[in-house]
Amino acid sequence: MRTTDWVVVIPVKGTPQAKSRMDPSPGLALAIALDTVEAALAAADVLVVTSASAAESFEDIGARVVIDEGGGLNDAASHGLAVENDGNRAVLLGDLPALQPDELTEALEMALRFPRAFVPDTERQGTSLITARTGVAHRPAFGTGSRAAHQDRGYVELDVNPQSGLRRDVDTRTHLREIPPARLGSRTRRILEEYALLVVQPR
Repeated sequence: MRTTDWVVVIPVKGTPQAKSRMDPSPGLALAIALDTVEAALAAADVLVVTSASAAESFEDIGARVVIDEGGGLNDAASHGLAVENDGNRAVLLGDLPALQPDELTEALEMALRFPRAFVPDTERQGTSLITARTGVAHRPAFGTGSRAAHQDRGYVELDVNPQSGLRRDVDTRTHLREIPPARLGSRTRRILEEYALLVVQPR
């Protein structure tokens, strides 16, 4: 069920160098981001922060877009939050190709209980989602060790199923191979099939 209680900001690098550590084709990073945004759109209002060259791809699937002003992930997140400066606001990573809309909706509903909250990644070192209620300032700290950094900044960890697609961000081919193919978004799965990278059978 789609929630109207939240706006979700999704920063997407949107350059050919994105996901260069695992990219078998120039389109994989964009496919992962589009699958993530499409799932998020089914759950909430979405604002994508990305490059001018990638903007049209996200607009075509119904997302609102603002152009990234340069800098890192936290700068892009902060830019989107400055545009969406009212109401309950979340920042979601754009590399969650197994994300299901109901997983995001459930996490956002849980987050309504706290001024600030976050969801850790599968390894419990990083962060895939941060949330802040109306009137509460965000303090994004994405990057190495972001789980601990967000805890230090007053974000409460949400109890999200470790198998949730909301927790499985992908930085390596191993991460992708750990995801059952049936759970991947259609664009990501299509590219992986083309490059014969779907080697793990559905669990």
